[in-house]
Amino acid sequence: MFPDPTAPRAAISLLLLACLPAFAQSPEIRREPYPPQAVGATHTIRVIPETCAYLRGMFTTDAAVPYRYGAAKTAGRCQARARLVDPAKAMPSTAKGWILNDEVRIPQAGCPAHTAVIRVWRKPVDTKAPVDGRGQARIYLQDAKQQAKTGEVAKLPEYAAVLEVEGAPCR
Repeated sequence: MFPDPTAPRAAISLLLLACLPAFAQSPEIRREPYPPQAVGATHTIRVIPETCAYLRGMFTTDAAVPYRYGAAKTAGRCQARARLVDPAKAMPSTAKGWILNDEVRIPQAGCPAHTAVIRVWRKPVDTKAPVDGRGQARIYLQDAKQQAKTGEVAKLPEYAAVLEVEGAPCR
C-alpha cells in the first residue's frame, strides 16, 4: 500500500489554517456592532478619556464622503494623559509600534451592508520615570520644570482613529 501523496499537503493546510488567527491582529477591546444609525444623525462613536476627547460621526448623502467623523473635547478642565493625532500623518501600524485598541462597527439604518468601521490605534510610550523606595514612579515638580526648560519634555502616548467604509450605499 502506497501513502497518499496529498496527505502532507492537507496536513500543512490544516496547520496554516490553525495558525492564521495568530497572525491577524485583534483589537484590545472587543465589542458588538453599534445599533444602526440614520443618515444625518450625529452619534458618539467612542470616548477616549486619556485624550479628553470623544469621537462622533454621521452618515451623509454625499457619495464622495459617505461617513464623516471627528473629535470633540470632553471637558475644559480635563488633563490629557495622551494625544489624539491625525491618522494621515501618524499612519498607525503594528510595524511602527502601534497597537490596535478598538474596532467600532456602525451599520447604516435601512442599509445594514453599508458600515462605517473606525479603528482606534494606541501607541504607548516607554516611560523611564525614576522610582522611589516603594517602587512607585514619581515625577517631582522641580524636575519637570527643569526638563521643560531644557526641552526634554516627556512624550505622551498617542491615539489615532482610522475610518474605513465597507459595503456599497443602498439606493
